[in-house]
Amino acid sequence: MKKNIITRIVEKKITTCIIGLGYVGLPLLQLMSEKKFKVIGLDVKTEQIEKAKNGGLRATLNPNEALKDVDIIIICVPTPVDENHRPDLCYVRKACQTIAKHLKDGVMVILESTVAPGTTEEIVMALLENSGLLAGKDFYVAYCPERVDPGNPSWTVENIPRVVAGITKESTDIAFSFYQNVLKGKIIKMSTPRAAEAVKIVENAFRDVNIAFVNELAKSFDKIDIDITEVLTGAATKPFGFLPHFPGCGVGGHCIAVDPYYLIEKAEKAGFSHKFLKLAREINDSMPEYTVQKLICGLNHVGKSVKNSVIAVLGLAYKGGVSDTRESPAFAIINQLKGLGANPKIFDPYVQDKSTVKTLGEAIKNTDCIVIVTNHPEFLDISPQKLLDNGVKVVIDGRNILNKKEIQNLGLVYMGIGR
Repeated sequence: MKKNIITRIVEKKITTCIIGLGYVGLPLLQLMSEKKFKVIGLDVKTEQIEKAKNGGLRATLNPNEALKDVDIIIICVPTPVDENHRPDLCYVRKACQTIAKHLKDGVMVILESTVAPGTTEEIVMALLENSGLLAGKDFYVAYCPERVDPGNPSWTVENIPRVVAGITKESTDIAFSFYQNVLKGKIIKMSTPRAAEAVKIVENAFRDVNIAFVNELAKSFDKIDIDITEVLTGAATKPFGFLPHFPGCGVGGHCIAVDPYYLIEKAEKAGFSHKFLKLAREINDSMPEYTVQKLICGLNHVGKSVKNSVIAVLGLAYKGGVSDTRESPAFAIINQLKGLGANPKIFDPYVQDKSTVKTLGEAIKNTDCIVIVTNHPEFLDISPQKLLDNGVKVVIDGRNILNKKEIQNLGLVYMGIGR
């Protein structure tokens, strides 16, 4: 059976269903379609189905249609955390329950969603076996964590290296063959799904911890009058042993601000407390409030109270050049400003539906203070003279992207994060 499905993968004679057509599933659907694989997308949201169909792709809301006579099923559904930072696997569970109703002998099920180590073997397998079939005997199961970098044209779903592991050697071999024939990036076999699941968590926890480190340095350097951007530039000249990360007004996105909690909870259940990861999350979660405190200080410096001040919040997306607002620190900053009685004007060229003004010019016009939350390219060249001409008195550079000296030379108050 294994040899047969691998042969059909190579010959592109398989049928694949991708469940979840978000930022991971939709590009994979597009890629497989372009490579002439028979593939269909399944989602519960009409707008995602329409988006796929508008791109000339096959997609449906109907599980009966999507899961009929498939060889490979890929789960790409969201795995958020709740208000208490507890992992929420409801979408994974629902996907597995749907698959179980249609599962047949010889089908490969691959989970790509980010989960805690052990999820594939402890939860996914059990749910799929409600079909009456046995995992590893009647059907195959593997885990291959998604890797995407939204807005990065150099690294795409096609060429980013991946890791993969099945519940059996056969499952690993089939999943490896699938990705090797669909993607261009290097595919690495891991020993167990637990190890592959841990890879994704460790990647993003590494970034979270290092960002927390420089955020704490930024707070320290603000006290002792050192520009952290200068220090990081100098440290980055060392060709080994140093990987620069940068401070800012908060960490957002679907990975860095979320993934560490999966390992934190899993370890707690096993009797271990991740003090380091918890502290990193605490530091990074403190940055929106720290930014607002700098804003208050800047306004006080020019004799103004934050109450009734007009403040332009520039950016809602969690990173520059994209429209993704998940876990963005912008919302915490805006809520705090409103709570203090400020009058925020909100502008993001990529998130027009949540902006309160339509242009950057409108955002800074007759504004007391601007706070840059997102490092969009459109904000990099904001003219200090234009800020002055529009009445701006205080600049809070939450991403350290503006020219500090030019702004200060015009008599404006400039405050960055650690500079």
